[in-house]
Amino acid sequence: MKSFLTSCLIALLFSPMLLAQSGATYYVSTTGSDSNNGSYTAPWLTIQHAANTVTTGATVFVEGGTYNESVNFPNSGTSANPIVFASYPGQTATIDGTGVSCCSSNPPSSGNETQGLVNLVNESYITLNGFQIQNYTTSKAAYTPAGIWITGSGSGIQLLNNSVHNITTSSEKNGNAFGIAVYGTSSTPITGLVISGNQVYDLKTGESESVNVDGNVTYFTISNNIVHDNDNIGIDAIGFEGVAPTGYDQARYGEISGNTVYNISAINNPGEGKSYDADGLYCDGCEYVIFERNTVYACDLNMEAASEHSGHDSSYVTVRNNLFYDANTVGVSIGGYAAKVGGSDHVVIVNNSLYNNNTKNQGAEFQVQHNAPPANGNIFENNIVYAGTQNVWIYSYVSGSTPTANWNIYYSTKGYVQGTSIDWGAKYNYKTYAAYQSGSGEDANSPNANPLYDNLTSTPPDLDVASGSPAINAGSTSLTCSVGYCGTGTSIYGITDYAGNPRINSNGQIDIGAYEQ
Repeated sequence: MKSFLTSCLIALLFSPMLLAQSGATYYVSTTGSDSNNGSYTAPWLTIQHAANTVTTGATVFVEGGTYNESVNFPNSGTSANPIVFASYPGQTATIDGTGVSCCSSNPPSSGNETQGLVNLVNESYITLNGFQIQNYTTSKAAYTPAGIWITGSGSGIQLLNNSVHNITTSSEKNGNAFGIAVYGTSSTPITGLVISGNQVYDLKTGESESVNVDGNVTYFTISNNIVHDNDNIGIDAIGFEGVAPTGYDQARYGEISGNTVYNISAINNPGEGKSYDADGLYCDGCEYVIFERNTVYACDLNMEAASEHSGHDSSYVTVRNNLFYDANTVGVSIGGYAAKVGGSDHVVIVNNSLYNNNTKNQGAEFQVQHNAPPANGNIFENNIVYAGTQNVWIYSYVSGSTPTANWNIYYSTKGYVQGTSIDWGAKYNYKTYAAYQSGSGEDANSPNANPLYDNLTSTPPDLDVASGSPAINAGSTSLTCSVGYCGTGTSIYGITDYAGNPRINSNGQIDIGAYEQ
């Protein structure tokens, strides 16, 4: 039974003044009835009935328990008075797909065979907070189950502190599933989206992603989520898939920050040919997006900025102040996977710390693929590259596909090895690191030296640097926002480092790597 103290706490936490909204508060309980009035003492039985009933400014608390339903939200809130659905404080409400058919029996829009346990179609200013969303599957390749499915257009949707897991397709060779999927399908965008504090895991997604924004999605934030143990891409910002009308079909002006992404691998996924090709973080044709202060490890490719569509690039993307370690194949990659697809332009990779990537000996710490020529303005600067036993620092295997590189630190315990450590523009013929510098014209101010990471034997490794590191005050601050994307800031390097310290010190100096001393 709810205590008087708990009731007072709810009233305080969700008061109109604190939430800047007005409207009634309603309740849903597994012991309620949809013929009730939805009050504290007479709650409703189903979340769907609550969604059908409430309007602008309402708050709905869903008590702990399991709700076997696919919920469609037909009403929008406003910016001043959003509609809020939340688990009752101290409890967890579970939306469970067990026994819920997918997906043609109740498609969220005509002709669309994707269905979520939560569906928002052309809705605005709805917040979903603190739910567990689980156990939704299909065996049919034509059907696509999702934990949360947002599509059409709209503003101000917030997905906060939810747990999404066990969303699967057993037809992975040709099928799809999503944890959280956002498809902007109109010339009017989905804008102001916030996906924050969620955990997304144990998915089998076939050819699709764990968390994505695709098509006309603008000014979005994907922050402080934990995405792990899925068999395809972790977090993806996508363009040029024909989701939105021409000229609008690109996720752009976004921030992907503070996320932890790990154990993302397609090696057992027939939809990806059972290969090590799943990205932890991916910009697939996105534009004006910042990836910062993320921790990404044990993915096939920890970070990639490219495009899978011919004639299109990932553009004006900034990758800064991240930790990338223990990747199966690649720490950071730019350029298209084949000559016939797109590439990368104005992708700026600054102040990241890389360590022990390419554990399966199929890639490199930093990889450059097709369609990333110097004219495209890609930059690799102020990064620490500490290679593991495979000793591959840079793998730029396409002639004429290279970025501008400088003020980095390169190191491995094996030292520089000709024919292994650096392939620059399909050239392995540099006998020494100095020969690479003079022959390529790159990395003139980049030492081959031990960066002195704090602790590489701890779990996780501590990639801050020790006193006396050659990384301290050794970076460049010469880049401006014209070369990449600064977001709302004024510096391409960001306001804070990975740990939240000022990125540039009081003397105007910057360290190499993700941390500032």
